[in-house]
Amino acid sequence: MEKQVHVSRIGEEFKQEMKKQSQRERFISWAPVGILAFLVVLFSIIAQGFFSLTNLQNLLKQLAIPLVMSLGLTFVILMGSTDLSAQGLAGFVGAIMALMVVNSKNANNMGFLGILIAVVAAILVTAISGIIHIKGKLPTFMVSYAVSSIMQGFAVLSYKGEPALIRDEFFTTMSQGSFLGIPYLTYIALAMFVIAYVLQFKTRFGSYVMAIGDNEGIAKNIGVNIDLTKFKVFLWLGVCIGLVGFMGAVRLGRGEVGIGSNLVFPAITSVVVGGTSLSGGKGGVVNTLVGAMIVTVINNALVLLGVSPYVQQAVQGMIIIAAVAISIPHGKNLIVK
Repeated sequence: MEKQVHVSRIGEEFKQEMKKQSQRERFISWAPVGILAFLVVLFSIIAQGFFSLTNLQNLLKQLAIPLVMSLGLTFVILMGSTDLSAQGLAGFVGAIMALMVVNSKNANNMGFLGILIAVVAAILVTAISGIIHIKGKLPTFMVSYAVSSIMQGFAVLSYKGEPALIRDEFFTTMSQGSFLGIPYLTYIALAMFVIAYVLQFKTRFGSYVMAIGDNEGIAKNIGVNIDLTKFKVFLWLGVCIGLVGFMGAVRLGRGEVGIGSNLVFPAITSVVVGGTSLSGGKGGVVNTLVGAMIVTVINNALVLLGVSPYVQQAVQGMIIIAAVAISIPHGKNLIVK
């Protein structure tokens, strides 16, 4: 009798625990949307000009590059990995791209072919990085950090210390132009979001990525080709970094290693703030869109309020800590390394 009561009590406690976990996951999934709405209302009140048409266009323009970079990292993080190669690789892409279109350093005029070659170069580099990680069984963190350092060096060598100024009219049009009040660069970012959404929710690839992030061992046992899926994730990352290098060159009007500066950690912030778990298997590109909007809104409002750039970095650091604290599981028996 006592044994039956004990079993019944355990079953009831398990139900309560599952209910609490379900409620917590529901809260985490909707919290970023609520935070975004709260921030928009708050800054529209305290930041003068926040809701002006000019600033809304600025917000859309500022969102473009971080969103594309974040979409590339989303699939990496969904696998439970991370990647730091964008800082050096995006700068390299922008640098060689500037040297292949009409510029101040040589007579090249390869136009769209130059852009394509630079983007393909990014894909090849991330493919090699992925192979080293997959076949060498090396952590993505260390491999990507090394790749970033290597590509930073190659970027500076490509323009020999003096960045090429871009004089291609297409770049000027992309930088200053808009359609229906929305900057061209933002259309590129939105198109990439649509592609990423389809990849995650409408293809087996997306399901495999989620399965690997949730439990790689189980995913392997049910027939998922782990190595091939990871390789495809790195190819997608290369596409995104290549586009980020192009968009950075468009925005700066020159090709230099600085294009990749301050890209990676704001992108990771956007992914995590949106509700994607750093341990993998939970979240996705919709979360990333919301997260990128939150980070962009905060940065934009802080500029309008005249806050120091150093304080902005501190705020970003606090956002990362808060987002990670919310996204990871808690409990007395949890082991944290």
